[in-house]
Amino acid sequence: MKKEIIATSVALGLTALALQATRCKPLQTVPYVDLKKYVGSWFEIAALPQCFESGCTFTSAAYGLAKDGSIVVKNRCIKDNKIKIAEGRAVVADKTSNAKLEVQFQWPFKGKYWIIALADDYSYAMVGHPNRNYLWIISRRSTLDEQIYNQLVVQAAEQGFDVRKLVKTVQV
Repeated sequence: MKKEIIATSVALGLTALALQATRCKPLQTVPYVDLKKYVGSWFEIAALPQCFESGCTFTSAAYGLAKDGSIVVKNRCIKDNKIKIAEGRAVVADKTSNAKLEVQFQWPFKGKYWIIALADDYSYAMVGHPNRNYLWIISRRSTLDEQIYNQLVVQAAEQGFDVRKLVKTVQV
């Protein structure tokens, strides 16, 4: 019994060290995002829980290109049987890849929105923050193939996200 407790403690400690080491590495984004293909409607498939999304279901986002080159962001969800909408703007922070955006919903606060996975056909994506406290898996459809979802979860874990906290979003 004592050996099992020690073995479990060692395994948990090593897992925590591995996670911390991965979290210290720079977050890797996709090489390039064609913003004209990226804009449009997205459904949240899963996310790390955030206070601003607490109690939300049927969460989605709509992105559109503005004339000034920024991206208009309109997030919506159902909370307490009411539609909740948050509008903001995003600007490209890395013009070489277009994969690093800064999103602002309320002045003066900005958040990093880094695209870390993207389907070749832009049918799904995964977005995170370099501090690894924010993560969203999004899709053009309200559902995502379970195999693709699992691949994204593994990729997120490899990038240092604590995927044990990931919660699937009610969409249907």
